[in-house]
Amino acid sequence: MANAFSYCKSRRAILLIDPPAATDTVTEAQTHMSALTKDENAAFFFPRLLAPNPLKENQIEAFSPSGAVAGVLARTDAARGVWKSAAGIDAQLVGVVGLAAKLTDNENGLLNPLGINCLRDFPVYGRVVWGSRTLKGADQMASEWKYLAVRRTALFIEESLYRGTQWVVFEPNDEPLWAQIRLNLGAFMHNLFRQGAFQGRSPREAYFVKCDKETTTQDDINRGVVNILVGFAPLKPAEFVVIKIQQMAGEIPT
Repeated sequence: MANAFSYCKSRRAILLIDPPAATDTVTEAQTHMSALTKDENAAFFFPRLLAPNPLKENQIEAFSPSGAVAGVLARTDAARGVWKSAAGIDAQLVGVVGLAAKLTDNENGLLNPLGINCLRDFPVYGRVVWGSRTLKGADQMASEWKYLAVRRTALFIEESLYRGTQWVVFEPNDEPLWAQIRLNLGAFMHNLFRQGAFQGRSPREAYFVKCDKETTTQDDINRGVVNILVGFAPLKPAEFVVIKIQQMAGEIPT
């Protein structure tokens, strides 16, 4: 497991963790979660899936959920963007006929605050992903990487900017270069803003790109280093819907 964590960290990727074969209850899921390394580049999904096995004449068997969850992530990325949480009634697990454990709302309420992403079975919508947190997603940890979509958005931006700034190598490290970097990276971030990837009503509220003499000092220049600072206001999912109902007493004012 340590090698998998290290590999995903180096590749700016997310490790999807499956429950062990014998993990079928809420207590067992909590026990397994407590033993996992709390890493922001990983997420744990529970329970296992029930699906036909084409290698055994389509007999129903239990399978690890990570493959199906990866498919839901890819489908959501293509349809809405990496910043949209791959969870909810649209995050259906295609080809899945059941779950190894059918969780209730109360059980989901116990597991979700711990950072365990539940797979649910609803009468109308079928089997869906009903959680989108990293292993640092427990409420008590209060991590900035609590939500999987936020972490994946940051990794996507980081990898995109890393690939998109290779032309900078061996360029004169001064204000003309810094201005070009701000222009190029600002255009990339603005395109994401227009697609709805960030919070904020204006670009100023949604993101910033800073590359100047404050980020890159003379000592940095002497060492051949250019420093670029990029920030963004992430979108966070609405996990709970709170409805307040109030009675109106007396006459309605006109």
